[in-house]
Amino acid sequence: MERLLARLERRFGKFAIPNLTTFIVGGMAIVFVLATLDPRFIGSLTLDLQRVERGEVWRLFTYLFLPQSRSGLWVLFSMYWTWIIGSQLDSEWGAFKLNAYYLFGMLGTTAAAFISGGAQGNFYLNLSLTFAFATVFPDYEFYMFFVLRVKAKWLGIFLAALYGIRLVTGDWTERAAILASFTNYFLFFGGHLWGLSKQRNTVARQAARRTSFHSEAPRAVTGGRSCAICGAREDEDDADIRVCSCERCGGKPRNLCLVHAKNH
Repeated sequence: MERLLARLERRFGKFAIPNLTTFIVGGMAIVFVLATLDPRFIGSLTLDLQRVERGEVWRLFTYLFLPQSRSGLWVLFSMYWTWIIGSQLDSEWGAFKLNAYYLFGMLGTTAAAFISGGAQGNFYLNLSLTFAFATVFPDYEFYMFFVLRVKAKWLGIFLAALYGIRLVTGDWTERAAILASFTNYFLFFGGHLWGLSKQRNTVARQAARRTSFHSEAPRAVTGGRSCAICGAREDEDDADIRVCSCERCGGKPRNLCLVHAKNH
């Protein structure tokens, strides 16, 4: 995927929109104000392919600016959230890759509207940005409700589990939107996640080999000798086993622990 993006950037990089999320958040703010004046305004912006076929082609783009709620406080939070994660990804990736990620998400959302036959919004499309952020900045910490400190990777896992449940329990319109969101994410991060999995398996195997080596090393050194009198084993009891062939032993070599070697 990275090679493909590099080739595309060389050809089309000049068309990338800088500060894309700032543009989207600004549009959401304008739509929220207009929808407050006339609540029916929202209905003319959703991605409804049946209405697109009737000539309302603006719906292919205007759904990007739909606010996530009619509550002013929640809209402010969602706009801030979208802006902060989008800006961080823009700084890390560059404008073109963020544009490409969002464009593929738009194509997936359009496919979801076509497959399900229902109108789609931008909620799950923007959610895919959160998954991307949690993967690129796993240790970034959010202060939830200004009290609870949560790392981005745990938030991403929680959201993935939550919307995995919605994938099972939701209607087909929602399922299609969730699948489009996850497909966009795995398209860009599937190789990265596979590499992390292989790396963890390699580390686990190396740790197992080291543990096996350390557990078997003492037996290889001592040879498993034991005291002929008390039976203490050097490899099990940490006894100091000596080979004794003195006159008391009749000149015959015997393995004795240090105590019995001195006092036999």
